[in-house]
Amino acid sequence: MDFLNKRRFDGSRSAKSADTDAERLVSASVRGSEDAEFELKLRPVRLGEFIGQSKAKEQLAIALEAAKNRGEALDHVLLFGPPGLGKTTLATIIANELNVGFQQTSGPALQIQGDLTAILTNLRERQVLFLDEIHRLQPVLEEKLYTALEDYKLDIIIGQGPAARTHVMEIRPFTFVAATTRPGLLSSPLRSRFVILLRLEFYTDDELRFIVERSSEVLGISIDTDGAAEIAMRSRGTPRIANRLLRRVRDYAQVRAHGSIDLPTAKAALEILEVDAHGFDELDRRLLRTIIEKYDGGPVGLNTLAAVLGEEEDALEEVYEPFLMQIGFLNRTPRGRVATRLAYEHLGLAPPTKAHVYERPTLFP
Repeated sequence: MDFLNKRRFDGSRSAKSADTDAERLVSASVRGSEDAEFELKLRPVRLGEFIGQSKAKEQLAIALEAAKNRGEALDHVLLFGPPGLGKTTLATIIANELNVGFQQTSGPALQIQGDLTAILTNLRERQVLFLDEIHRLQPVLEEKLYTALEDYKLDIIIGQGPAARTHVMEIRPFTFVAATTRPGLLSSPLRSRFVILLRLEFYTDDELRFIVERSSEVLGISIDTDGAAEIAMRSRGTPRIANRLLRRVRDYAQVRAHGSIDLPTAKAALEILEVDAHGFDELDRRLLRTIIEKYDGGPVGLNTLAAVLGEEEDALEEVYEPFLMQIGFLNRTPRGRVATRLAYEHLGLAPPTKAHVYERPTLFP
């Protein structure tokens, strides 16, 4: 590693500084706000504790057991689905089940080839490397991953011009776990390197109720079944939102109620938060109203909606639209977004009259 670090930093740094770089890149993505620390406390640590995602859990359990029996690194895993469904949690569970080390970073955090080199060359045997937002990884770094994932080798170019030569570095077998909310942006060569592909789906109300009850137990919050069910129903099928709403309802219960969460307390708190029975917040309702009132129900383009609402296109497409489409309030068409009849009814608006459908006359009676 010394000659590589000298090449990168003009001879001023050593292999020890490469370790520091790896730690910096990994820890930078792990640092979070108070919300991230809160979620960390609530995350299950074993696969048996993970609620929901039965199909993904079954596939993962078989692969984990087989890898442990062979004493080999688990095949590389791609986790994809809407945000907040447990991709990071599953990545940590994989490391816990295999009893190996765990490192985490993200696509945007890796800026130059030396960043990726530092991390890969410092991995321990069968360690889990988790890369979040892999769809935002730079193409030049993606290409370096190919040989690392397939052959556990890393190609390094030393020197410049005619004197440049390639050096192949051996790296220890490891498990690469990647997560993305936009699998369609991954290139075919990168996608083909993953052997285990797991799609995470939205959770049912019953699954979310179990999650809310478990989180309440971990945090020492008194909550009854009806109160937990009410929070679950308004959580948009997403555990992260369920835990966030639980925190807010807990605050309301401590300040304006008797300290414990029951059905009336949960309803009152969620009403103040402007979260309705479907889990819609103010932006969800504004999005639907904009399509209906300004554009006659659609179709309207995503960039137009983002400009009118003052939101980023990625936020609308990745965070808000998937759930609205899942429950049938929004349709994506080649011409744009269209509000459905359910959206009109939910907002208390009169649905449009059914357009006259032209029927081609038959040529013969």
